[in-house]
Amino acid sequence: MASSIKDPREEVLQAWYMDDSEEDQRLPHHKEPKQFVSLEQLAELGVLSWRLDADNHETDPELKKIREERGYTYMDVCEVCPEKLPNYEEKIKSFFEEHLHTDEEIRFCAAGSGYFDVRDRNDAWIRVWVKKGGMIILPAGIYHRFTLDESNYIKGCRDPHLFLFIHLQALRFFVGEPIWTPYNRPHDHLPAREEYIKAFVENDVAKQTVDAAA
Repeated sequence: MASSIKDPREEVLQAWYMDDSEEDQRLPHHKEPKQFVSLEQLAELGVLSWRLDADNHETDPELKKIREERGYTYMDVCEVCPEKLPNYEEKIKSFFEEHLHTDEEIRFCAAGSGYFDVRDRNDAWIRVWVKKGGMIILPAGIYHRFTLDESNYIKGCRDPHLFLFIHLQALRFFVGEPIWTPYNRPHDHLPAREEYIKAFVENDVAKQTVDAAA
């Protein structure tokens, strides 16, 4: 019998497969019919998620525990708005370019909402909608991109993608000093990408082969 208890993360995090439309990137871009992706399926791709206390993140014991367990020794807060960012429109376009990073990306949404798109094992786009209280970790080497949703506002999250926001105060977490470099696709030769493929693609294919033979 299926459990009737709802995962509290689902109130601040949702994911679905995207259509192929060229319309405004801030639209949901659901397939027809809609094809949702569970948080467990995201975890199989290395994308981890939590629901945290956005209004009291400074004293949230769960966030403190995550930082300690994963070695996030650096955190800062920054405020960004169009008036303070040169070439704002150009940067909006560039941050929606598909890319990867060689370190984990930790994104915590303290207010507002936005979309983080990631590739699945078959190279299809999954759109992850992160709202207030949602936190996700993207593994090093995963191809992804970011855009605002129709609200045009988000407070919180991480790294250069934050510069897309209309007005933003950002929480950013790192292991050691911040690393900002995006590597636009293709960069399959990078060790981080090769390690991601081995950990989350090849291992899954091998597991499916074993299960099929059982």
